Amino acid sequence: MFIGHFALALGAKKYAPQASLGILFLACQLADIIWPNLVLLGIETLRVEPGITVMTPLEFVHYPYSHSLIAILLWSAVFAVLYWLLTRSGTKAAIVIGTLVLSHWILDVITHRPDMPITLSDSPRIGLGLWNSLGLAVSVELLLFAAGVWLYVRHTRALDRIGSIGFWSLVAFLVVIYAGNLLGPPPPSATAVAWSAQALWLVIAWGFWVDRHRLGRPPQAMANARG
Repeated sequence: MFIGHFALALGAKKYAPQASLGILFLACQLADIIWPNLVLLGIETLRVEPGITVMTPLEFVHYPYSHSLIAILLWSAVFAVLYWLLTRSGTKAAIVIGTLVLSHWILDVITHRPDMPITLSDSPRIGLGLWNSLGLAVSVELLLFAAGVWLYVRHTRALDRIGSIGFWSLVAFLVVIYAGNLLGPPPPSATAVAWSAQALWLVIAWGFWVDRHRLGRPPQAMANARG
């Protein structure tokens, strides 16, 4: 998934309103932040194999340290504890952050072919293969993203034009990148994929910037809106 991961981060704002959207983005994509750097270092491996699935030409050959269940459970615990220690935002927020890190593996298992490792030894591997059905995969991911955007907008409000225009520009940017990945040509090499993945930091920074210009809606305001 791509925008599916961001969808969960947007929706998680409801459950951790004190956490910046940038932190939520970092949590949901932590595996994909670690992974390209390990590829560039030669520790993990991928190949560009057009046609390997209808959604992506990437063959994830070896990536147990960033994407195995055991590794992501460890990254989840470390990230949640660090967040709790540095922000003192409470146990609930830390649990939400840790769950977001773990959600990356769960969503990838749903979408990937059987290439998602469970252990650090890179086996066994599982995957339900949603990426083998273009129409179903796109529908699921776009619906998930729409729900995440709706939850974020429902539970926050813009303080100024940056909070409004900046946020909707971010939403549009993610959709455009998603469409480009689907419709564009295969990347020229694994190295190019790893370097382009560094653009995730731009989205994370954008999340921090936008979130500073939005405010959580108090429970009473939510009740009035429903009424």
